[in-house]
Amino acid sequence: MTLINNLIMQDFKNKISSILNSQKQCIESILDSEQNSLETILKLLLNARNNNNRIFVMGNGGSGSTASHFVSDLLKTAILKNENRFSAISLVDNVPVLLAWSNDSSYDDVFVEQLKNHLSENDIIIGFSGSGNSKNILNAFNYGKTRGAFCIGITGMDGGTLKNICDPCLIVPSNDMLTIESMHLMICHCLISLIRDTGNPLFKYE
Repeated sequence: MTLINNLIMQDFKNKISSILNSQKQCIESILDSEQNSLETILKLLLNARNNNNRIFVMGNGGSGSTASHFVSDLLKTAILKNENRFSAISLVDNVPVLLAWSNDSSYDDVFVEQLKNHLSENDIIIGFSGSGNSKNILNAFNYGKTRGAFCIGITGMDGGTLKNICDPCLIVPSNDMLTIESMHLMICHCLISLIRDTGNPLFKYE
């Protein structure tokens, strides 16, 4: 029994090592291929803050939780002394609105119909989609383009259809959804850290 347990534990350690190494390799690939996209996204976010434009963030499932988390960080963690605060809205957090549009129209409309209440020219739309093919995000981006908004896609796999209607689209080079979602959250924290480095953060984390 001890021998069997040792073999199981060794296999467990090997799997952990394999999973973590794949994350490391993905990070290195992002560093090689997506620095320009990260820089562009950072500039767009800072311009929106400085010009009092709004940022609307969306996603489905795990990507929805990332969208909500990113807005939380923009609204608090990214506050700098003597700078404008971000005006950011998560389109995933109002459950009654999501249910109403899903029930009365279509789940494909849950984001675009919210944007119709708020979106103005030069606002930013950020969509997290592992596949880049989420219809409700595509509908929101297509509408955003007609209103003169900047559309930022954060995707995975080959970027899907979303990559064709973004400015820019940051693509995580992986086909594994769990890895993609992990990288999306890391990218959000990277952006928040970069924003904090541009000034004097109101809140210190030590």
